[in-house]
Amino acid sequence: MDAAETAALDAPLDAPRTEPPDEPPRTAPLTPAGHEIRSTLRDLLTEHAGPRENRAATATPEGYDAALWARTGLAGLTLPTEHGGAGCGPAELALACEETGRALVPSPLLATTVLAAPLLAALGTPAQRAEHLPRIADTSLTCALAVPTGLALALGLTGDNTARGWSGGGRAGGIQAARTADDGWRLYGEAAQVVDGHSAGLLLVAAHAGGFARSRTLLFLVRADAPGLVRTRQPALDPTRPQAAVQFRDTAAELLGEEPADVLGALAATGRTAAVMLAAEAVGTAGAALDRTRERPDRHRLADLYVQVEAARSLTYCAAREPDGGPLALAHALEALRATAAECGGTGAGWEDLCFRRAASDELLFGPARRLRDRAAERTGLFGEAAA
Repeated sequence: MDAAETAALDAPLDAPRTEPPDEPPRTAPLTPAGHEIRSTLRDLLTEHAGPRENRAATATPEGYDAALWARTGLAGLTLPTEHGGAGCGPAELALACEETGRALVPSPLLATTVLAAPLLAALGTPAQRAEHLPRIADTSLTCALAVPTGLALALGLTGDNTARGWSGGGRAGGIQAARTADDGWRLYGEAAQVVDGHSAGLLLVAAHAGGFARSRTLLFLVRADAPGLVRTRQPALDPTRPQAAVQFRDTAAELLGEEPADVLGALAATGRTAAVMLAAEAVGTAGAALDRTRERPDRHRLADLYVQVEAARSLTYCAAREPDGGPLALAHALEALRATAAECGGTGAGWEDLCFRRAASDELLFGPARRLRDRAAERTGLFGEAAA
């Protein structure tokens, strides 16, 4: 981590800030469970996820505080109770993401809980679910989703993930899967920008399988100790969102689920929900930035930003009930975060710089905002017949 990143994580300790009100925003009515999640998580992160603690966490080999991750109880928040989860829904998870966004806390929440766990639950065989989901819920296992051409397309956020062979398509590049004589699978290829890919105990890998007649994208499970797996942590624009380059060199893999399976549909459904959670994180971060500026003498200039953030929050919690609105909510939330970070501190070496980095990093991984909007318009049929 360079000096600017260190300063960004450490600078806000002396910054003026006011505590947010105890009542929830009018745009996010809370159930009793939601109140409990919100207050408990905020208290915990206020005590254990300050700037210095977050800086120390990002410097660890994992890139996060494993003990704090276990204490949050978020790993199994939306997992079924029969697998050790809490059985909560998207609204509760969005509340949790808003709080982790407020604190800019590094954690496996996005990679494990938001992206990987739903795919395991949706596509996994009963044996795979029984083996992995309880370990995710008790935080003894973290996961990462590895795709060869970027998460935005694979998750259907910026385009139709069925429209082209983004996983490899039988051509050079991508990740290729080949059957072995004993009916197993081997993987060849590389994935870049894998969130938490350097530390996850289990990788979910999207790979191309079959020749022209049976060309298809499948998901595979690769364990962290698999021979031929090479993982390299990469410098990240947002130090709280660590990434890795992952290479598969004749690497043994296990097919996730059974064929036939709607892998692309499951990825797209996961993407729409993930967009909601990313939007909630961005809204939380933007809200925290505004809280830090309430004592400014020119705070009337922040009125427009406040409206922009509240509009993004409203869209986010509507999308938590109707996930098809997730990409549009994410576009608004990222723009609100970027505007708030710029107004409240610019791009200097302060806490607001880290907010700006979060917005820019998420746009690179899951956007940009204009393409999120375009895809949302396509899906709703705004410009013609609705897309797949």
